[in-house]
Amino acid sequence: MGLIVNKPQTKVKFCDLLDQLKIARSPVARDISIHFGGPVEHARGFVLHSSDYKSSGTLRVDDNIGLTATRDVLEGLAKGAGPKISLLALGYSGWGPGQLEAEIKRNGWLTCEPKSEIVFGDANEEKWTKAMNVLGIDPITLSGTAGHA
Repeated sequence: MGLIVNKPQTKVKFCDLLDQLKIARSPVARDISIHFGGPVEHARGFVLHSSDYKSSGTLRVDDNIGLTATRDVLEGLAKGAGPKISLLALGYSGWGPGQLEAEIKRNGWLTCEPKSEIVFGDANEEKWTKAMNVLGIDPITLSGTAGHA
C-alpha cells in the first residue's frame, strides 16, 4: 500500500472529522492537515507521523516516521498530545500481489528513502520536485521512454 502526501483535502477539516467521529477536542488540540491518500477506501484514515508517537497499532516506516491507523492517535491529537508532526491521509493506493514489484522492474517508479521534511512539509506543490532532487534527478531530464543498460 502507499499514501499520496502532496494532495491536500480542501473540503475536509480535522475538527469536522473529530466531530463526525465523536472525539472531543480540547482547546490545545492542533489542527493537522488532511490529504487525499489514494483512490481506495476513502473513508479509511491513516496518520503518518513523527516517530515520537507509538501505540500498539503503530507501524514503523523508518527511524523518523511511523504510521498509525487506529482511533487512539486521533484521540491523542484531539487532546493536544500525540505525535509532534503528523499528516492524515484519507484513502490509500493499493496493488495486487507482485504488481508493484513488476512496475518498479519496468522503471514505472522512482524510489528513495522517505525524508520527513518532504513528507510533512507545507509546500505540497514542491514535494515531488524535492523528492526528485533527493535522487539527484532534474525533472526536466526525464523521458517517457524507459530502457535497460
